[in-house]
Amino acid sequence: MPSRDVVEAFAKRLEDGEFVEAIEQYYTPDAATYENNAAPTVGRDKLVAKERGVLAASREVRAVRIGPSLIEGDHVATRWSFSFTNAEGVVRTLDEIAWQTWRGDQLIEERFYYDPKQLGR
Repeated sequence: MPSRDVVEAFAKRLEDGEFVEAIEQYYTPDAATYENNAAPTVGRDKLVAKERGVLAASREVRAVRIGPSLIEGDHVATRWSFSFTNAEGVVRTLDEIAWQTWRGDQLIEERFYYDPKQLGR
């Protein structure tokens, strides 16, 4: 079960734009993430590479946590609003719920739930 301090420190890294660093620090080597019901991306190295690709495709990415992270045992739920600014300056906003499973102070699985139509607006 993660401590509140660890969950808050993880969220702060995201809010500070330290997305790759958050993955490197908090995810287990065999961690998996799921985008809605798509097949998972498995392995911290693959997750870092995927995140670097997202960041490279954007001029700016911002994360804002909406409300508190809810912790129950090994599970954490957080509502996020992400803003992606592309090279032309167009901003797309994604409102999502991140559902995490932790092993102690390390993330082993994260599922992102959002409406993909948000990115097409």
